[in-house]
Amino acid sequence: MSDALQLILEDTDGTQLETSCTRFAVVWQGKELWIQPVGDQLLIGVDVEDGDTEYANLLLRPQATNLVSLQLEMESMGDDDDHVHGPDCNHDH
Repeated sequence: MSDALQLILEDTDGTQLETSCTRFAVVWQGKELWIQPVGDQLLIGVDVEDGDTEYANLLLRPQATNLVSLQLEMESMGDDDDHVHGPDCNHDH
């Protein structure tokens, strides 16, 4: 499987341009929304700014015909050196 994405870009007049890339971004509401393949999944992530404490990625997975699975993953921006693991921390350990 190739990591290249085949893109079809269309103008308002219907003119289409075909190209390929390994990842691309769409600027939406002032943020870069990056899209890239990761194995058999499509990773969709938002750029981060100074002061952000976490970031989100969406994973899109193909399922049966005409179906996909969508999973939201939240990741911490900082290191967890001060984190104390306990029964309510929601970490697998």
